Amino acid sequence: MRLVLLGPPGAGKGTQSARLVEKLGIPQLSTGDMLRAAVAAGTPIGLKAKAIMDAGQLVPDAVVIGIIDQRIDAPDCANGFILDGFPRTVAQAEALRELLARKGIGLDAVVELVVDDTKLVERIEARSRDFGGRRPVRADDNPESFKTRLDAYRQQTAPVSAHYAQKGELKQVDGMLPIDDVTAAIDKTLGH
Repeated sequence: MRLVLLGPPGAGKGTQSARLVEKLGIPQLSTGDMLRAAVAAGTPIGLKAKAIMDAGQLVPDAVVIGIIDQRIDAPDCANGFILDGFPRTVAQAEALRELLARKGIGLDAVVELVVDDTKLVERIEARSRDFGGRRPVRADDNPESFKTRLDAYRQQTAPVSAHYAQKGELKQVDGMLPIDDVTAAIDKTLGH
């Protein structure tokens, strides 16, 4: 199964992706995680991405598309993958469609976690407060950067939902439900 999981930062995409990975046996491809790995490795693209991510901004399409292209060719993606945090723009959605078409594959599902912005800000503030002393908090997980990321999502990424909806490919799930209920709703949406 090839799946795109959409939703604003803090919506629970990572949590739900992890559950889908376990259930479906396919990898989660989080562009954020891939970019952070490049940052940690100190690669040239990682250093460039670090400055952009620390400012709460989105990494350029060419960088993200290249990372996705290489990653989906890996053997563990042969039976599918879950894209988490990509596509972020309609241009990326079209680039993904073209990329997959060149590889002779397509998407099986596009699922959006629909959430309340105010509650998302409360979640990130609690996460920053709760985990700040016990584990490192991402530089872009502070409330101010988070609000910048949320604004960027609403301006640039929200139209992706409309793009997939126009094509009849979008399935929406209430991301404000308890975690297990969100999982059950996604399973139902995917026919599992």
